[in-house]
Amino acid sequence: MQILQIQADYLIGRRLSEIDRPITAALEELIIGESRIISTAGSRRLRCFRSSFLDRGFSRDFYLIEELTEELRQAEKNAYEKVIRLMSHEVNNSIGSANSLLHSSLHYSAQLNPEDRKDFEMAMNVVINRTDHLNQFMKNFADVFRLPPPDLQPRNLKDLVQETAWLFKSDFENRRIKIEMEWKQCDPIVRLDRNQFGQALVNIVKNAIEAIGENGTISIRMGELSNRRYLVIEDTGSGIPQKVRENLFTPFFSTREKGQGIGLTLVQEILDQHGFEFSLISLQNEPTRFTIYFDK
Repeated sequence: MQILQIQADYLIGRRLSEIDRPITAALEELIIGESRIISTAGSRRLRCFRSSFLDRGFSRDFYLIEELTEELRQAEKNAYEKVIRLMSHEVNNSIGSANSLLHSSLHYSAQLNPEDRKDFEMAMNVVINRTDHLNQFMKNFADVFRLPPPDLQPRNLKDLVQETAWLFKSDFENRRIKIEMEWKQCDPIVRLDRNQFGQALVNIVKNAIEAIGENGTISIRMGELSNRRYLVIEDTGSGIPQKVRENLFTPFFSTREKGQGIGLTLVQEILDQHGFEFSLISLQNEPTRFTIYFDK
């Protein structure tokens, strides 16, 4: 029931085909004796096994569903962290030595002819600037896996969302994107780390803007259902293809030419450390909906 996020009373007596959840369609595809790892709408991964038994001469199917999300995520995180540490070590050492030589070389500009000096200094500064960017590039990757524990304090989620929307005010205007907010009758105070959760919101809204491109709507709603509060960020973009959806939370994966592939990875890490469940539902040519769930 917790995995399907449906009340038990609704499930009893229903076939899988009658339950409108993405995981039920995947369960139906399993054959007797088959085991498969299935990804849900968020970043959860489940090992699902289908078998059967005889009951008074009738064959009855049953499913075993085992949560693998945390152990797989931790194994992946450890592997990525090790790779990034090695990369950062090599890159930082090389950049440190290179920048030292570049800055030393700049001192020779005074010995050059005036007509050559300007081009020389410009070329050297361009190279120094690019190496600094490379250093920051590696730091961004490392920071994803070095988040400090969240400083959980009671915060007004409505205020935080409105501040995030204000940051993108010029983007909304330039791209002709309409922003809609709806606050249903529920307590907006949530215990969270203001800086970390704010960064997660920024990344989610930024993705929504890029998914729309121009002329669309981003809807942000907070409400309560089955004693759980939720925050939904929905955009009217063209949706996400299946192959892309399967890799959205994979570090370094990006569909943008210059993307670093850490935006949703950072969102996942922040929400996991807060203990907030989330889901990302998107079908091609349909709106994309990112939902975060909070305890009441």
